[in-house]
Amino acid sequence: MARKSKSKLSELYVEENKDQIYENALAEIQSFELPLGTTLRSVYDDQPNAHQRFMEKLDACIRNHDREIEKMCNFHHQGFVDAITELLKVRADAEKLKVQVTDTNRRLQDAGKEVIAQTEEIIRCRVQQRNITTVVEKLQLCLPVLEMYSKLKEQMNVKRYYSALKTMEQLENLYLPRVSQYRFCQIMIENLPKLREEIKEISMSDLKDFLESIRKHSDRIGETAMKQAQQQKTFSTALQKQNNVNYGRNMHLVRSRILESKNEITLKRTFEEDDEHEEEVLTAQDLVDFSPVYRCLHIYSVLGDGEIFENYYRKQRRKQARLVLQPQSSMHETVEGYRRYFSQIVGFFVVEDHILHVTQGLVTRTYTDELWNMALAKIIAVLRTHSSYCSDPDLVLELKNLIVVFADTLQGYGFPVNRLFDLLFEIRDQYNETLLKKWSGLFRDIFEADNYSPIPVANEEEYKIVISKFPFQDPELDKQSFPKKLPMSQSVPQIYIQVKEFIYASLKFSESLHRSSTEIDDMLRKSTNLLLTRTLSSCLQNLIKKPHIGLTELVQIIINTTHLEQACKYLEDFISNITNISQVTVHTARLYGLSTFKDARHAAEGEIYTKLNQKIDEFIQIADYDWTMSESDGRASGYLMDLINFLRSTFQVFTHLPNNNNDHAAMSGKVAQTACMSACQHLSMSLMQMLLDSELKQISMGAIQQFNLDVIQCELFASSEPVPGFQGDTLQLAFIDLRQLLDLFMVWDWSTYLADYGQATSKYLRVNPSTALTLLEKMRDSSKKNNIFAQFRKNDRDKQKLIETVVKQLRSLVNGMSQHT
Repeated sequence: MARKSKSKLSELYVEENKDQIYENALAEIQSFELPLGTTLRSVYDDQPNAHQRFMEKLDACIRNHDREIEKMCNFHHQGFVDAITELLKVRADAEKLKVQVTDTNRRLQDAGKEVIAQTEEIIRCRVQQRNITTVVEKLQLCLPVLEMYSKLKEQMNVKRYYSALKTMEQLENLYLPRVSQYRFCQIMIENLPKLREEIKEISMSDLKDFLESIRKHSDRIGETAMKQAQQQKTFSTALQKQNNVNYGRNMHLVRSRILESKNEITLKRTFEEDDEHEEEVLTAQDLVDFSPVYRCLHIYSVLGDGEIFENYYRKQRRKQARLVLQPQSSMHETVEGYRRYFSQIVGFFVVEDHILHVTQGLVTRTYTDELWNMALAKIIAVLRTHSSYCSDPDLVLELKNLIVVFADTLQGYGFPVNRLFDLLFEIRDQYNETLLKKWSGLFRDIFEADNYSPIPVANEEEYKIVISKFPFQDPELDKQSFPKKLPMSQSVPQIYIQVKEFIYASLKFSESLHRSSTEIDDMLRKSTNLLLTRTLSSCLQNLIKKPHIGLTELVQIIINTTHLEQACKYLEDFISNITNISQVTVHTARLYGLSTFKDARHAAEGEIYTKLNQKIDEFIQIADYDWTMSESDGRASGYLMDLINFLRSTFQVFTHLPNNNNDHAAMSGKVAQTACMSACQHLSMSLMQMLLDSELKQISMGAIQQFNLDVIQCELFASSEPVPGFQGDTLQLAFIDLRQLLDLFMVWDWSTYLADYGQATSKYLRVNPSTALTLLEKMRDSSKKNNIFAQFRKNDRDKQKLIETVVKQLRSLVNGMSQHT
């Protein structure tokens, strides 16, 4: 029993516990604070029938709430009904009260209309009186403002901009703050900055006109300044002459720039109409009105924009500088183009120098120096380019003079010009090049017009004329009676005169370069050396190579160069005299004419030898040997006799040259000997090559005999001493190779040749085995062809066998030589 009762109690406890869970779940659902998901999950996760039981609990809870709502409505219903009844009673009284209030208001309004009208009139009168008083007071404050503003407008109309700026300042600081609350004052305040901008624009427009004016007048200003500098230089030079200062020395001219008043700069423009007339002087302000730049600077300074104005002015002037520095493409064609270019640049910097001295801070020395350095670099580049186009030395010289005046002018205004004088040294090289080209043409014309024969002089006057042009001295020639001939041709004194003219022309450029006499002397000597070593040397070399120059002309050229070489020392004296520099000075350069004329002589001699050899080759080319002839003609070939006659007549020209000077005699004799030896050696070599020609396949003994006759004539010519001075048989040795070779074949002395080969005492020492082998093979082939029945004659068979034996032995010698080599 106890166990049953205990189980029932536990069941009751479980049921009560479940009911408590459902009630808690309902309480949570009604609270709307906790999330429903967790609550519902706790209900459904309990037991399978938990949903039904929960729904039952939920329905019971709903029914309880409905009963409570019904009770509350029954409790308050009677009070609501009573309130509605009382409201219906009050509505009728409210309508009556509204009618009475409306009627009372109407009657009150009708009674107060007149009082309201009078009151409004009084108020209006009092307001008008107060406004009139206020207007009078305010007008007394505004009238001075209006008067000042009217004054400002008047000042603007008459272009008194600086006074207008002062009036604006008074308006802003004194008058307008008193009446700043009025709209017209605000309008004035808004207009004042516009008026300032208008003043700035007007002054800037005047400045632009000023810039345009100085751009147009810069060339005239520069021309005036350059004329002034040139006159000052002329005056200083004349003063130096009066003080007995050597005219040949170039000294730096002392220039002092005259400072004018603080507000102007003077540019002297001289018109030399008559020596007795006074000079007319124009100032910069006569040409350009500088007031706009002063006014604009002052206005911008007052407005506090002085730095802006300075930057604008400098920027515009830099642009103008670039335009001024830009040359015309045809500037190099005339000196006027250069003059206008320099005048514009000088005018530009004269204006800048004026602005520098009459204004405070608008242009500084640093700014002008920077601008000048930029301009100087551009000027140098332009001059370097355009001067390279100049081919006329006179134009280059005029350009140099313009650059000197240009540099002296700007140096007077404090601008450094050393780089311009350095540029002149470069232009001097260009000037020298143009001079060299011009003198090259002069030299060519002189050489073309020369007859290349000694100068004939018929009397003393003609002789003195020649001597005055060229320093010639010959005591032996002086002893001879007239008429007589000078050894050199007409081109020698002409060349000497032209070299002196070149020195004068070169000296013209060296003047006014602010260089010492030593430096000028050095320049002249270097220029003259270029003329001699390059121009004259080239003309001589080209002259020597010309085809119409014969052997006689070449010999005369050799004599001419000798005299020109001797005259170089007189040219050195000439340079020393015009520069007043002694030749004993350590740093004095020497003229290089010695090597120039020696080279020309060597070239002429070589051309003589070459032309002789070419003439010999022409005779050799017309040789017509019958290499298969059986017997010789018994006399020498016609072409060879003509060649020998030509050589004889040619060498007689050398012997008939004027030898009144020992040096000339020695020189002509040496040339003749060398030419004769060269001709004989070349003739010998040509004859040898003719025998050994690879195209010549066969040579008969008769042809060898004919060839021997020709060589005998050559030997006779060599032994006849065509040119005196050879010792013994020196000239005949030129044909020794041919003579020994022909003797070997003529005598047919092969046993001696082979036995004595290699010995110093050999009779045929100059015969080379390969040469002998080549010629012997040509003869062997000829024998085989011409003697088809030789095998039937015992003598011919023996000779053929001998030839074969000698050929084998010669081949062995040749092979031995090649192996030894």
